[in-house]
Amino acid sequence: MTATRLAAASAISTGMLSKIENGSISPSLGTLRALASALATPLTSLFRNFNERRDAMLVKAGRGVNVERPGTGYQLNLLGCIDSSSCGVMIEPYLVTITNETEPRPIFKCKGKQFIYMLEGEIIYRHSDNLYRLLPGDSLFFDTDTPHGPDELTVLPIRYLSITACERGAEER
Repeated sequence: MTATRLAAASAISTGMLSKIENGSISPSLGTLRALASALATPLTSLFRNFNERRDAMLVKAGRGVNVERPGTGYQLNLLGCIDSSSCGVMIEPYLVTITNETEPRPIFKCKGKQFIYMLEGEIIYRHSDNLYRLLPGDSLFFDTDTPHGPDELTVLPIRYLSITACERGAEER
């Protein structure tokens, strides 16, 4: 809906709507009711998330949390985690280090997206039936609902940044 249509549907001027939007004036309760009605939404939804806390997390160099996934042989260093329950998504950035050849290689899957940025080494990464050769500076972005994981550890050591965004409760398995 355009600002002009919203103003007309709310029976206020576009100038008044602009002042409300920019915080130049505080609207009356009646004006807020008219805006909510024009938007076909409850009045309370106009205030939702107004004072919602927005977190930030600083992780100093070398201070991430070491996470072990049994059977992988990989060193995972969790670089931060913010509870994103309001949007239903869990975002986890990891620094992944692989120093030894491991067998079998793990296959991961969850409902979400993943971004990998190669820092060191060379790896062949599998996503479904596709294989991707990743070198330092390369990145790979994909849907995690498809089986994926390292297929071949070509040049060790391997280090890459992995950022996974999965639906809450659907973390990698």
